[in-house]
Amino acid sequence: MLESIAARRRDLAELTRDLVRFPTVNPPGDAYGPCAAFIGERLKKSGFAVEYVRGEGEPGDTDRYPRINVVARREGTSPGSCVHFNSHIDVVEPGEGWTMDPFEGVIRDGRVYGRGACDMKGGLAASIIAVETFIEAYPDHPGAIEISGTVDEESGGFGGVAYLAAKGYFSHPRVDHVIIPEPLNKDRVCLGHRGVWWAEIETKGEIAHGSMPFLGDCAIRHMGALLAAFEEKLFPALDRRQTRMPVVPEGARRSTMNINSVRGGQADDFTGLPSPNVPDSCKLTIDRRFLLEEAIADVKGEVVGILDDLKAQRPNFDYEIRDIMEVMPLMTEKDAPVASAVAHGIRQIFDREPDYVISPGTYDQKHIARLGHLYDCVAYGPGVLDLAHRPDEWVGIEDMVQSAQVMALALEKLLYAGS
Repeated sequence: MLESIAARRRDLAELTRDLVRFPTVNPPGDAYGPCAAFIGERLKKSGFAVEYVRGEGEPGDTDRYPRINVVARREGTSPGSCVHFNSHIDVVEPGEGWTMDPFEGVIRDGRVYGRGACDMKGGLAASIIAVETFIEAYPDHPGAIEISGTVDEESGGFGGVAYLAAKGYFSHPRVDHVIIPEPLNKDRVCLGHRGVWWAEIETKGEIAHGSMPFLGDCAIRHMGALLAAFEEKLFPALDRRQTRMPVVPEGARRSTMNINSVRGGQADDFTGLPSPNVPDSCKLTIDRRFLLEEAIADVKGEVVGILDDLKAQRPNFDYEIRDIMEVMPLMTEKDAPVASAVAHGIRQIFDREPDYVISPGTYDQKHIARLGHLYDCVAYGPGVLDLAHRPDEWVGIEDMVQSAQVMALALEKLLYAGS
């Protein structure tokens, strides 16, 4: 089986290239349907029953940009576990700085270049090759194998894995083990991720003529006071917190908060000269990443506490806060079946113990846990996470080959664990 995967090196590179050539840019959600159909037609040839599931009504879903997911399932010849490989097919916009066409799928110096090659069409291709080769070696395997290509992971996963998980696609008894081939290095098992809380804070003011600001109340100045309080009180406190979670890179083993955006006063899309108004509203979006050791109530409470202190101390200070998204930290145990199976594959291929890591940011494991209530899930795949979303993104062909071998060994161990 391992030799067969190595012999399919060219097929693996070409499959990755084909996937990169679908410009599945999110937003808006281009080419989701054609990419899903390509995956489904290929898997039908290996005996998979293929289903296309639209994330109807989810953010971004329209008739022009339908959120089309593909879910393929192959039943074995006897009872057993179901192992599911889940990859997202959406990619971020190319951006500037490319030295080649980001959707050509250029193969050069043992690498496949293109937007999404690393994150994560190389991982998707590796899982397909791993499963196809496994089926050739074990046509009468027990249990079931599933592969999915899902959408919108880059924007939260709500039209993809979240939608499917809410409908039972990632729950017992349908599925037992999930491997997500995100690019976290070929000799690492990613057990989970930090928590995240996104919120929008609005400071209030009173509109007036800009030549007489004393007649109004500037919401942007109130926001400036909040930002100053964050700098003085919140950021130093976050920086002192450390976690036992093996988060990579090391800087992410602390609590962090990013200021995503500040918007106030004149609208961004105005043309001509700005009008002389005192702004009566200013909005701030925060991205707070928190640790297994922190409770979500405390995470929110320290922000609200700063706001309430300002309201008590600063004349006319008023605010509203709105939750956008919250996800709890996740960490699958090292001895869980799927983590153990992937670790077994890494030992066989690389002759070393795997590194166990936690992702600094979330990925679709969050929905599988919170909606599917399925916790035997890890991320494992080829590629270097630092290359994701960057110009001239690439994935190494040899890395994909070796990751496919690890996936095939993990699949073998999970399906034949009880035999």
